[in-house]
Amino acid sequence: MRGLGRAAGGFARTGGAALLSRGAISLSAVALAATVAASAAGAQVYEQRSQEHDFRVRIVAQGLEHPWAAAFLPDGRILVTERRGTLRIVREGGLEPQPVAGLPPVVEHGQGGLMDIVLHPAYASNGWIYFSYSARGPDGTGTEVARARLVDRRLEDVQVIFRQSPRGRTGRHFGSRLVFDRAGYFYVTLGDRGEMERAQRPDDHAGSVIRLHDDGRVPADNPFVGRAGWKPEKYTLGHRNIQGAAIEPVTGRLWVHEHGPQGGDELNLVRAGANYGWPVITYGVNYVTGTRIGEGTHKAGMEQPVHYWVPSIAPSGMAFYDGDRFPRWKGDLFIGALRGRMLVRLRLAGARVAAEERLLVGTLGRIRDVRSAPDGHLYLLTDEADGVLARLEPLR
Repeated sequence: MRGLGRAAGGFARTGGAALLSRGAISLSAVALAATVAASAAGAQVYEQRSQEHDFRVRIVAQGLEHPWAAAFLPDGRILVTERRGTLRIVREGGLEPQPVAGLPPVVEHGQGGLMDIVLHPAYASNGWIYFSYSARGPDGTGTEVARARLVDRRLEDVQVIFRQSPRGRTGRHFGSRLVFDRAGYFYVTLGDRGEMERAQRPDDHAGSVIRLHDDGRVPADNPFVGRAGWKPEKYTLGHRNIQGAAIEPVTGRLWVHEHGPQGGDELNLVRAGANYGWPVITYGVNYVTGTRIGEGTHKAGMEQPVHYWVPSIAPSGMAFYDGDRFPRWKGDLFIGALRGRMLVRLRLAGARVAAEERLLVGTLGRIRDVRSAPDGHLYLLTDEADGVLARLEPLR
Protein backbone atom coordinates (compact mmCIF):
# COMPACT_ATOMS: atom_id res chain seq x y z
CA MET A 1 0.00 0.00 0.00
CA ARG A 2 1.40 3.40 -0.96
CA GLY A 3 2.20 6.19 1.44
CA LEU A 4 2.29 4.11 4.64
CA GLY A 5 5.84 4.55 5.85
CA ARG A 6 7.20 5.00 9.35
CA ALA A 7 6.21 8.22 11.14
CA ALA A 8 8.66 11.07 11.52
CA GLY A 9 9.41 12.40 14.99
CA GLY A 10 8.69 15.78 16.48
CA PHE A 11 6.75 18.84 15.43
CA ALA A 12 7.59 21.27 12.64
CA ARG A 13 7.60 25.03 13.10
CA THR A 14 4.59 27.03 11.94
CA GLY A 15 3.96 30.66 11.00
CA GLY A 16 6.32 31.87 13.73
CA ALA A 17 5.38 35.53 13.69
CA ALA A 18 1.69 34.73 13.59
CA LEU A 19 1.93 32.41 16.57
CA LEU A 20 4.02 34.72 18.70
CA SER A 21 2.06 37.85 17.87
CA ARG A 22 -1.17 36.15 18.92
CA GLY A 23 0.23 34.72 22.12
CA ALA A 24 0.02 31.09 21.01
CA ILE A 25 2.12 28.45 22.71
CA SER A 26 3.74 25.82 20.50
CA LEU A 27 3.31 22.36 21.97
CA SER A 28 6.53 20.64 22.97
CA ALA A 29 7.92 18.02 20.62
CA VAL A 30 6.64 14.52 21.26
CA ALA A 31 8.08 11.61 19.33
CA LEU A 32 5.53 10.03 17.02
CA ALA A 33 6.30 6.32 17.08
CA ALA A 34 4.43 4.19 14.57
CA THR A 35 4.13 0.46 14.88
CA VAL A 36 2.42 -1.71 12.32
CA ALA A 37 0.40 -4.78 13.25
CA ALA A 38 -2.14 -7.00 11.54
CA SER A 39 -5.57 -7.52 13.05
CA ALA A 40 -7.39 -10.81 12.88
CA ALA A 41 -9.31 -9.48 9.87
CA GLY A 42 -6.08 -8.50 8.14
CA ALA A 43 -6.57 -4.72 8.44
CA GLN A 44 -3.39 -2.76 9.06
CA VAL A 45 -3.17 -0.84 12.32
CA TYR A 46 -0.75 1.95 13.20
CA GLU A 47 -0.23 2.93 16.81
CA GLN A 48 0.68 6.52 17.60
CA ARG A 49 1.59 8.58 20.66
CA SER A 50 0.41 12.16 21.00
CA GLN A 51 0.31 14.74 23.73
CA GLU A 52 -3.33 14.30 24.73
CA HIS A 53 -4.27 10.80 23.54
CA ASP A 54 -2.45 7.71 22.37
CA PHE A 55 -4.34 6.22 19.44
CA ARG A 56 -4.29 3.67 16.68
CA VAL A 57 -4.94 4.30 12.99
CA ARG A 58 -7.00 1.53 11.46
CA ILE A 59 -7.30 1.22 7.67
CA VAL A 60 -11.03 0.84 7.01
CA ALA A 61 -10.84 0.77 3.21
CA GLN A 62 -8.14 0.98 0.57
CA GLY A 63 -7.97 1.01 -3.22
CA LEU A 64 -9.65 4.43 -3.50
CA GLU A 65 -8.46 6.53 -6.44
CA HIS A 66 -7.67 10.05 -5.22
CA PRO A 67 -10.58 10.20 -2.76
CA TRP A 68 -11.76 13.70 -1.86
CA ALA A 69 -14.45 13.58 0.83
CA ALA A 70 -16.54 11.29 3.01
CA ALA A 71 -20.10 11.44 4.38
CA PHE A 72 -21.63 9.09 6.96
CA LEU A 73 -25.04 7.54 6.40
CA PRO A 74 -27.27 6.69 9.39
CA ASP A 75 -27.07 2.96 8.60
CA GLY A 76 -23.28 2.92 9.05
CA ARG A 77 -22.29 3.07 5.38
CA ILE A 78 -19.83 5.75 4.30
CA LEU A 79 -20.02 7.62 0.99
CA VAL A 80 -16.63 8.54 -0.49
CA THR A 81 -16.06 10.75 -3.53
CA GLU A 82 -13.20 10.09 -5.93
CA ARG A 83 -11.84 13.00 -7.94
CA ARG A 84 -12.17 11.09 -11.22
CA GLY A 85 -15.97 11.36 -10.90
CA THR A 86 -17.01 8.24 -9.03
CA LEU A 87 -18.96 7.89 -5.79
CA ARG A 88 -18.11 4.84 -3.68
CA ILE A 89 -19.70 3.09 -0.71
CA VAL A 90 -17.66 1.77 2.20
CA ARG A 91 -19.05 -0.72 4.68
CA GLU A 92 -17.33 -2.01 7.81
CA GLY A 93 -16.02 -4.86 5.67
CA GLY A 94 -14.38 -2.54 3.17
CA LEU A 95 -14.99 -0.91 -0.20
CA GLU A 96 -17.92 -2.03 -2.34
CA PRO A 97 -16.68 -2.90 -5.84
CA GLN A 98 -19.33 -1.03 -7.84
CA PRO A 99 -19.63 2.79 -7.70
CA VAL A 100 -22.94 4.57 -7.17
CA ALA A 101 -24.79 5.28 -10.42
CA GLY A 102 -26.70 8.41 -11.44
CA LEU A 103 -24.14 11.19 -11.00
CA PRO A 104 -24.40 14.18 -13.37
CA PRO A 105 -21.49 14.54 -15.86
CA VAL A 106 -18.28 15.27 -13.94
CA VAL A 107 -15.18 16.65 -15.68
CA GLU A 108 -11.87 15.71 -14.09
CA HIS A 109 -9.80 18.75 -15.04
CA GLY A 110 -6.55 19.34 -13.18
CA GLN A 111 -7.50 19.81 -9.52
CA GLY A 112 -11.20 19.57 -10.36
CA GLY A 113 -13.50 16.57 -10.40
CA LEU A 114 -15.95 15.10 -7.92
CA MET A 115 -15.15 16.86 -4.67
CA ASP A 116 -17.08 17.41 -1.43
CA ILE A 117 -20.15 15.57 -0.16
CA VAL A 118 -22.43 16.27 2.83
CA LEU A 119 -25.82 15.19 4.13
CA HIS A 120 -28.66 17.61 4.73
CA PRO A 121 -29.11 18.26 8.49
CA ALA A 122 -32.60 16.75 8.14
CA TYR A 123 -31.39 13.81 6.06
CA ALA A 124 -33.37 11.33 8.14
CA SER A 125 -36.60 12.92 6.92
CA ASN A 126 -35.74 14.28 3.45
CA GLY A 127 -32.89 12.06 2.20
CA TRP A 128 -30.96 14.88 0.48
CA ILE A 129 -27.26 14.39 -0.26
CA TYR A 130 -25.24 17.39 -1.55
CA PHE A 131 -22.05 17.17 -3.61
CA SER A 132 -19.76 19.51 -5.53
CA TYR A 133 -18.01 18.77 -8.81
CA SER A 134 -16.42 20.45 -11.79
CA ALA A 135 -18.54 20.63 -14.93
CA ARG A 136 -18.02 21.95 -18.44
CA GLY A 137 -19.88 24.85 -20.01
CA PRO A 138 -19.38 27.17 -22.98
CA ASP A 139 -16.91 29.33 -21.03
CA GLY A 140 -14.83 26.47 -19.61
CA THR A 141 -15.10 24.41 -16.43
CA GLY A 142 -16.46 25.51 -13.07
CA THR A 143 -17.71 24.23 -9.74
CA GLU A 144 -21.31 23.10 -9.56
CA VAL A 145 -23.33 21.81 -6.61
CA ALA A 146 -26.16 19.30 -6.89
CA ARG A 147 -28.36 17.41 -4.50
CA ALA A 148 -29.89 13.97 -4.92
CA ARG A 149 -31.36 11.04 -3.02
CA LEU A 150 -29.65 7.66 -2.74
CA VAL A 151 -31.93 4.77 -3.66
CA ASP A 152 -30.16 1.41 -3.38
CA ARG A 153 -26.92 2.17 -5.26
CA ARG A 154 -28.21 4.94 -7.48
CA LEU A 155 -28.72 8.70 -7.15
CA GLU A 156 -32.22 9.85 -8.04
CA ASP A 157 -34.01 13.23 -8.12
CA VAL A 158 -30.74 14.96 -9.07
CA GLN A 159 -31.06 18.76 -8.89
CA VAL A 160 -28.28 21.24 -9.71
CA ILE A 161 -28.66 24.09 -7.19
CA PHE A 162 -25.57 26.19 -7.96
CA ARG A 163 -23.33 26.87 -10.96
CA GLN A 164 -20.20 28.98 -10.68
CA SER A 165 -20.19 32.00 -13.01
CA PRO A 166 -18.08 32.73 -14.86
CA ARG A 167 -16.29 29.41 -15.25
CA GLY A 168 -12.63 29.26 -16.26
CA ARG A 169 -10.09 27.67 -18.59
CA THR A 170 -7.49 26.61 -16.02
CA GLY A 171 -7.43 23.36 -14.03
CA ARG A 172 -6.58 25.05 -10.75
CA HIS A 173 -8.25 26.20 -7.52
CA PHE A 174 -11.82 24.90 -7.71
CA GLY A 175 -12.26 24.92 -3.89
CA SER A 176 -14.52 23.25 -2.74
CA ARG A 177 -16.14 22.49 0.61
CA LEU A 178 -19.81 22.34 1.56
CA VAL A 179 -21.17 23.17 5.02
CA PHE A 180 -24.58 23.61 6.65
CA ASP A 181 -24.78 25.93 9.66
CA ARG A 182 -27.13 25.64 12.62
CA ALA A 183 -29.76 27.84 10.99
CA GLY A 184 -29.82 25.62 7.90
CA TYR A 185 -27.92 27.98 5.57
CA PHE A 186 -25.69 26.25 3.05
CA TYR A 187 -22.14 27.41 2.28
CA VAL A 188 -20.00 26.63 -0.79
CA THR A 189 -16.32 27.57 -0.90
CA LEU A 190 -14.74 28.50 -4.23
CA GLY A 191 -11.13 29.08 -5.27
CA ASP A 192 -9.86 31.82 -7.56
CA ARG A 193 -9.35 29.31 -10.43
CA GLY A 194 -5.68 30.23 -10.61
CA GLU A 195 -6.53 33.75 -11.82
CA MET A 196 -5.83 35.73 -8.68
CA GLU A 197 -7.48 39.00 -9.66
CA ARG A 198 -10.87 37.25 -9.84
CA ALA A 199 -10.95 36.95 -6.04
CA GLN A 200 -11.57 40.72 -5.75
CA ARG A 201 -14.22 41.00 -8.46
CA PRO A 202 -17.76 41.67 -7.20
CA ASP A 203 -19.36 40.15 -10.32
CA ASP A 204 -17.43 36.85 -10.09
CA HIS A 205 -18.12 33.85 -7.86
CA ALA A 206 -14.43 32.84 -7.85
CA GLY A 207 -12.46 33.31 -4.64
CA SER A 208 -15.59 33.53 -2.49
CA VAL A 209 -17.66 31.84 0.15
CA ILE A 210 -21.18 31.40 -1.26
CA ARG A 211 -24.26 31.31 1.00
CA LEU A 212 -27.55 29.75 -0.10
CA HIS A 213 -30.75 28.20 1.13
CA ASP A 214 -30.79 24.40 0.92
CA ASP A 215 -32.59 24.51 -2.45
CA GLY A 216 -30.17 27.03 -4.00
CA ARG A 217 -32.20 30.20 -3.42
CA VAL A 218 -30.29 33.30 -2.33
CA PRO A 219 -30.99 34.44 1.26
CA ALA A 220 -32.44 37.94 1.35
CA ASP A 221 -29.95 38.99 4.06
CA ASN A 222 -26.80 38.03 2.14
CA PRO A 223 -24.42 41.01 2.44
CA PHE A 224 -24.33 41.96 -1.24
CA VAL A 225 -27.97 41.40 -2.19
CA GLY A 226 -29.29 44.42 -4.08
CA ARG A 227 -25.87 45.97 -4.70
CA ALA A 228 -25.32 46.78 -8.36
CA GLY A 229 -22.66 44.66 -10.02
CA TRP A 230 -22.37 42.13 -7.16
CA LYS A 231 -23.17 38.44 -7.29
CA PRO A 232 -25.91 38.06 -4.65
CA GLU A 233 -24.71 34.57 -3.67
CA LYS A 234 -21.38 35.97 -2.40
CA TYR A 235 -20.95 35.97 1.37
CA THR A 236 -17.23 36.85 1.48
CA LEU A 237 -14.48 37.56 -1.05
CA GLY A 238 -10.70 37.67 -1.34
CA HIS A 239 -9.92 33.96 -0.97
CA ARG A 240 -7.29 32.02 -2.90
CA ASN A 241 -8.37 28.38 -2.63
CA ILE A 242 -10.52 27.22 0.30
CA GLN A 243 -10.32 23.45 0.84
CA GLY A 244 -11.45 23.29 4.44
CA ALA A 245 -14.61 24.52 6.17
CA ALA A 246 -16.25 23.57 9.47
CA ILE A 247 -18.82 24.85 11.97
CA GLU A 248 -17.52 25.28 15.52
CA PRO A 249 -19.79 23.15 17.74
CA VAL A 250 -20.08 25.49 20.75
CA THR A 251 -20.38 28.86 19.00
CA GLY A 252 -21.80 27.89 15.60
CA ARG A 253 -19.15 30.02 13.87
CA LEU A 254 -17.90 29.09 10.39
CA TRP A 255 -14.15 28.59 10.02
CA VAL A 256 -12.30 28.07 6.74
CA HIS A 257 -8.72 27.52 5.69
CA GLU A 258 -7.13 28.16 2.34
CA HIS A 259 -3.96 27.48 0.41
CA GLY A 260 -1.46 30.30 0.18
CA PRO A 261 0.99 30.50 -2.71
CA GLN A 262 4.56 29.78 -1.55
CA GLY A 263 3.80 30.12 2.16
CA GLY A 264 0.85 31.94 3.67
CA ASP A 265 -1.73 29.18 4.12
CA GLU A 266 -4.48 30.76 6.22
CA LEU A 267 -7.05 29.88 8.87
CA ASN A 268 -9.93 32.36 8.86
CA LEU A 269 -13.08 33.02 10.83
CA VAL A 270 -15.86 33.87 8.37
CA ARG A 271 -17.71 37.19 8.71
CA ALA A 272 -20.54 38.29 6.41
CA GLY A 273 -19.32 40.70 3.75
CA ALA A 274 -15.64 40.52 4.78
CA ASN A 275 -12.74 40.78 2.34
CA TYR A 276 -9.92 38.34 3.15
CA GLY A 277 -7.42 40.16 1.00
CA TRP A 278 -6.15 37.83 -1.69
CA PRO A 279 -4.21 38.82 -3.78
CA VAL A 280 -3.82 42.33 -2.35
CA ILE A 281 -2.40 41.06 0.94
CA THR A 282 -0.83 37.69 1.76
CA TYR A 283 1.88 36.09 3.88
CA GLY A 284 2.97 34.06 0.86
CA VAL A 285 5.30 34.96 -1.99
CA ASN A 286 5.55 34.17 -5.69
CA TYR A 287 6.65 30.67 -6.61
CA VAL A 288 10.29 30.25 -7.68
CA THR A 289 11.22 33.93 -7.46
CA GLY A 290 10.10 34.51 -3.87
CA THR A 291 9.02 38.05 -4.75
CA ARG A 292 6.23 39.91 -2.98
CA ILE A 293 2.61 39.53 -4.05
CA GLY A 294 0.30 42.53 -3.88
CA GLU A 295 0.82 45.27 -1.32
CA GLY A 296 2.21 43.34 1.63
CA THR A 297 0.57 41.60 4.58
CA HIS A 298 -1.86 44.25 5.91
CA LYS A 299 -4.34 46.69 4.44
CA ALA A 300 -7.19 48.65 6.00
CA GLY A 301 -10.56 47.06 5.31
CA MET A 302 -9.09 43.59 4.74
CA GLU A 303 -9.13 40.74 7.25
CA GLN A 304 -6.06 39.29 8.93
CA PRO A 305 -5.93 35.50 9.23
CA VAL A 306 -6.47 34.02 12.66
CA HIS A 307 -3.41 31.87 11.96
CA TYR A 308 -1.06 31.27 9.05
CA TRP A 309 1.65 28.82 8.04
CA VAL A 310 5.06 29.67 6.60
CA PRO A 311 6.24 27.44 5.03
CA SER A 312 3.02 26.03 3.61
CA ILE A 313 1.47 22.81 4.84
CA ALA A 314 -1.09 22.72 1.95
CA PRO A 315 -4.19 22.29 4.14
CA SER A 316 -7.16 20.25 2.95
CA GLY A 317 -10.14 19.05 4.91
CA MET A 318 -11.03 20.26 8.38
CA ALA A 319 -13.23 19.16 11.26
CA PHE A 320 -13.93 20.11 14.85
CA TYR A 321 -13.81 16.98 16.97
CA ASP A 322 -17.14 16.67 18.77
CA GLY A 323 -17.17 13.01 19.83
CA ASP A 324 -16.67 11.33 23.20
CA ARG A 325 -14.00 8.74 22.41
CA PHE A 326 -11.18 11.31 22.74
CA PRO A 327 -12.42 13.55 25.58
CA ARG A 328 -9.27 15.71 25.73
CA TRP A 329 -9.59 16.46 22.01
CA LYS A 330 -13.18 17.66 22.28
CA GLY A 331 -13.56 21.05 20.59
CA ASP A 332 -10.13 20.90 18.95
CA LEU A 333 -9.78 21.65 15.25
CA PHE A 334 -8.16 19.00 13.02
CA ILE A 335 -6.73 19.85 9.60
CA GLY A 336 -5.30 17.53 6.95
CA ALA A 337 -2.07 18.54 5.21
CA LEU A 338 -1.14 17.52 1.68
CA ARG A 339 2.36 18.93 1.43
CA GLY A 340 3.15 18.18 5.05
CA ARG A 341 1.63 14.67 4.86
CA MET A 342 0.26 14.99 8.37
CA LEU A 343 -2.72 15.78 10.58
CA VAL A 344 -2.61 19.12 12.41
CA ARG A 345 -4.44 19.60 15.72
CA LEU A 346 -5.21 23.15 16.80
CA ARG A 347 -6.48 24.23 20.18
CA LEU A 348 -8.46 27.44 19.96
CA ALA A 349 -8.90 30.11 22.59
CA GLY A 350 -11.77 32.25 21.37
CA ALA A 351 -10.68 33.65 18.01
CA ARG A 352 -7.00 32.71 18.24
CA VAL A 353 -4.92 29.58 18.04
CA ALA A 354 -3.45 28.75 21.45
CA ALA A 355 -1.45 25.64 20.50
CA GLU A 356 -0.63 23.34 17.60
CA GLU A 357 0.34 19.68 17.45
CA ARG A 358 1.42 17.76 14.35
CA LEU A 359 0.40 14.11 14.15
CA LEU A 360 1.02 11.21 11.75
CA VAL A 361 3.90 13.07 10.08
CA GLY A 362 4.89 11.03 7.03
CA THR A 363 2.79 8.04 8.11
CA LEU A 364 -0.32 7.92 5.92
CA GLY A 365 0.45 10.24 3.01
CA ARG A 366 -1.35 13.32 1.68
CA ILE A 367 -4.36 13.78 3.97
CA ARG A 368 -7.18 15.20 1.85
CA ASP A 369 -10.16 15.05 4.20
CA VAL A 370 -10.86 14.92 7.94
CA ARG A 371 -14.25 14.03 9.43
CA SER A 372 -15.56 13.76 12.99
CA ALA A 373 -17.98 10.87 12.57
CA PRO A 374 -21.21 9.92 14.37
CA ASP A 375 -19.45 6.91 15.94
CA GLY A 376 -17.09 9.27 17.84
CA HIS A 377 -13.98 8.51 15.79
CA LEU A 378 -11.97 10.74 13.49
CA TYR A 379 -11.75 9.56 9.88
CA LEU A 380 -9.09 10.54 7.33
CA LEU A 381 -8.84 10.19 3.55
CA THR A 382 -5.51 10.13 1.71
CA ASP A 383 -5.16 11.72 -1.72
CA GLU A 384 -3.26 8.93 -3.46
CA ALA A 385 -3.76 6.77 -6.53
CA ASP A 386 -4.25 3.94 -4.02
CA GLY A 387 -5.88 6.04 -1.30
CA VAL A 388 -7.22 4.85 2.02
CA LEU A 389 -10.02 5.65 4.43
CA ALA A 390 -8.52 5.48 7.93
CA ARG A 391 -10.09 5.65 11.39
CA LEU A 392 -8.44 7.02 14.53
CA GLU A 393 -9.29 4.94 17.59
CA PRO A 394 -8.25 5.52 21.22
CA LEU A 395 -5.75 3.20 22.85
CA ARG A 396 -7.16 2.10 26.19
